[in-house]
Amino acid sequence: MRRFASLTLLLAACSTAAATSGPDSAGGTDGTNSSISSTTGEPPGPGSSAATDTPTTGAGTTEGGTLDPNATTTGQGSEEDYDAPGAAPVGNATFSVVAGERTLLVEAWYPADISAQAAADAGHPIAEFVPEGPQRDMMVALLAKLSEHGQVGVREQTRSARDAASAGTGPYPLVMFSHCHGCVRFSMFTIAEHLASHGFVVVAPDHAGNTLFDDPQAPLDEAFLQVRVADQMAVLDAVLDAGNSAVPEAIRGAIDPARIGAMGHSYGAATAGRLAQEDDRIVAALPIAAPVQNPIFSGTKLAEIDEPQLFVLAAEDNSIGKIGNQLIESNFDAAATPAYLVRMKDTGHWGPTDICGLAEQFDAGCGPGARQTDGSEFVYLDPLQARAIVAAYAAAFFDHHLRGNAAALEFLQTATPPELVEVEARL
Repeated sequence: MRRFASLTLLLAACSTAAATSGPDSAGGTDGTNSSISSTTGEPPGPGSSAATDTPTTGAGTTEGGTLDPNATTTGQGSEEDYDAPGAAPVGNATFSVVAGERTLLVEAWYPADISAQAAADAGHPIAEFVPEGPQRDMMVALLAKLSEHGQVGVREQTRSARDAASAGTGPYPLVMFSHCHGCVRFSMFTIAEHLASHGFVVVAPDHAGNTLFDDPQAPLDEAFLQVRVADQMAVLDAVLDAGNSAVPEAIRGAIDPARIGAMGHSYGAATAGRLAQEDDRIVAALPIAAPVQNPIFSGTKLAEIDEPQLFVLAAEDNSIGKIGNQLIESNFDAAATPAYLVRMKDTGHWGPTDICGLAEQFDAGCGPGARQTDGSEFVYLDPLQARAIVAAYAAAFFDHHLRGNAAALEFLQTATPPELVEVEARL
């Protein structure tokens, strides 16, 4: 199996900038940080939630925080149990969007009608995300020979119903998702399903030329970042067009254009940040396991991103390393408020994904590994738990900043579970 370049390439170029400019290299701050910090205890023992088959991330939320009086939302201030699935069964559908000369395969997850519950519970094999043909054959072959890492990290079965009818409770807030370098649009479908069950629509395109099935890969550079952002904008245009027959009926005309968020992992984190900078329709962004502003993507300026951001940092991220995590920290320090930082202990770059260990380049984050902090041998946080943590914080973040639910702010300021997570908030 060929090896793809990773964000290590990006961080090699970042190292000089980080070394010379210190913790403010990603944009600097004014020296003030009125933050609220919640720290963790010791790593979990055998009886902790991380050692179980059913991950939990803590209790639900309580009333707290302030509410934007201009928010157009229902259920303001209502409690949600963000670590549990929401009330809606999840539907999912595949469609295509033409973006200039590029044709993008797109996946959507959405709240489905209750009649789809049994089909959603049964789900479907993840190989069915891939159209029949050589790419499906490649996916099936990868799944048939999963390594020790893949057996721990790959989620092989969905919990969503193909082409199910909509719940009909829209208009829905929308989250645009951007995948990692050499990944696929469904690389975080667990998080997408969780959001959909809580009443969000999640839409994710394959960035053509930069997927698992492409050889050679598109580069990690400013020029292709702009291509990725253009992909996101084209897909957003399509799903907001109520008359676009290419968009699945379940979400066509059902998106609230005033409640749109961006989320991405790795290269997708940088994509989500730039999308928030350049597209006024984005009102909140959640970058996972990579800095938004850094020396490679010269056009990204935190000073030009006014939207709330939640940064996720994997403490044992062997793909972006210590330098990358320092840049995430400095991004958080420099970001406009409100800003949140979730630090996840014992977690690697691919841990929160559903493709951890699918191929060798995705191994760091599931099963045994070496700490990027000191090189010692250890076992990464179980991907079940890593996915559950990110999914819960994503649901709370978008509930607060897309739907105006004041109760979500309490969860966003709480380390959940405290033995695995540190949370810092700048409000």
